[in-house]
Amino acid sequence: MSIAVLGPTFQNLADNVNKNVSDIYYIFVGRSLGYLGGSVLGGVLFDCMNAHLLLALSMFGTTIGLYGIPWCKKSLLLTVLMSVIGGSMGILDTGGNILALNTWGTEAGPHMQALHFSFAVGAFVAPILAKMALGGSVSEDLPVEEKTNQSVLKSVPTASTTSALKHHLGVDFLWSYVVIGTCLLFVSFFFFILYSRSGSARDKSKAALQKHVTAKYHYALIFLLFIFFFCYVGAEVTYGSYIFTYAKIFAEMKENEAAALNSVFWGAFAACRGVAICGAACLYPGTLIVLSIIGSAVSSSCLAFFAKHPVSLWAGTAVYGASMATIFPSGISWIEQYTTIEGKSASLFVVGAALGEMCIPAVVGYLQGKFHHVPVIMYTALGTSAMTVILFPVMYKLANSPGEGDLKEMGESEDRKALLSNSGLNEDEEDEEDAGEWNEADFEVIEMNDTLRNSVIETSRKIPGDSPAKVSLQPHSGDVLGGSPVAAGSSPVIKNVNVDREKND
Repeated sequence: MSIAVLGPTFQNLADNVNKNVSDIYYIFVGRSLGYLGGSVLGGVLFDCMNAHLLLALSMFGTTIGLYGIPWCKKSLLLTVLMSVIGGSMGILDTGGNILALNTWGTEAGPHMQALHFSFAVGAFVAPILAKMALGGSVSEDLPVEEKTNQSVLKSVPTASTTSALKHHLGVDFLWSYVVIGTCLLFVSFFFFILYSRSGSARDKSKAALQKHVTAKYHYALIFLLFIFFFCYVGAEVTYGSYIFTYAKIFAEMKENEAAALNSVFWGAFAACRGVAICGAACLYPGTLIVLSIIGSAVSSSCLAFFAKHPVSLWAGTAVYGASMATIFPSGISWIEQYTTIEGKSASLFVVGAALGEMCIPAVVGYLQGKFHHVPVIMYTALGTSAMTVILFPVMYKLANSPGEGDLKEMGESEDRKALLSNSGLNEDEEDEEDAGEWNEADFEVIEMNDTLRNSVIETSRKIPGDSPAKVSLQPHSGDVLGGSPVAAGSSPVIKNVNVDREKND
């Protein structure tokens, strides 16, 4: 909402600083540079400080910028505030993705889709809110001679114009920014509460418990995904920005039809992001990416070669918008499955997207000015779709290649299996040897007991007149040996041996 509200209120901002619309284009440059700087800075800060605190501060900085913009009377100060908002948005884009991944991990697919769906909802709501706040166009209160020249105000405003602008700037124009700023203030307040409830020590312990997986070609994957997002976001913004002009010049549509075609693109884009919230719950991120790049390749081919047919233009635009909707959130969820994404890596994704948003539309606009009869926008859509079709299989191959850690673990597991199998064989052999030894010991004990019993009997026969004390010893030895000949000689010793064998087994 804070980004999209600039479009409907751009004329009011120019009037507020007493400049023409064409003279304050640099506020977009300031916001873009702030966005890039915030993305890089956010990636560094998210690795060394609490995520909730950083997001709270970024939202609070956006609130300050939104509250100050309606009161700006100097173009330089307006550019500075726009840069602050851009930097805060860069931190938010980087931090939002990282916080979603850290919170839900590999199950972040639906939540990531919902996060990016909220961007589309905000961009849809902001112009409506600005129109309601302004209460209609400024041109309704301007003189007739000013209506014809309101895009570039070259004449000095009259007294009636000044009073009308003061009315809008003082009341209605102010409220559109105040409402959005207040919403962000409440959100930042809740992030401060989350920061107060979660200590830094708890965050560090949680981070230490998380499993860090690094792909073998980690940096190559990060770079390729940087190029992937550069092409994707650049194509998305280019088509959304130039399809209106293409429809009027090449398709010879009326202005309302061209506006409807533009709405079809963004409507399909937002609707598909909403549907993807449920789709991500039952489909893998890689599957969503494959479906998206196939849809974008087919639709861009139809737009490049069959756009002269109205049905092909309308259907291709709708399918192209729907296909572009899920690529960015699905790409971040997909790469998280194969390698750890930290703040710096996520900032590179956001920077790549921002550079694509800045560079590709500028190049297309320049080429379209040079080649008036060539539909550069359609060939750009086809070329970027071909790039994504080529890049994703390469990234998939690199992501699934086993790393050194995986190979080491596989070798160790095989060694464990071999050791276990060898130890099992050794245990069986030892058990057989022990059984043989115990059987031999049993026979030796039985023979020893038989010999001892016979010797005692012979001794008792030879000495019939022993004293009672000596004779009393014989029943003791008889008790030890006693019973039947077999039982008397073997029972106690064999029983002890059997107990020992049972313990050993």
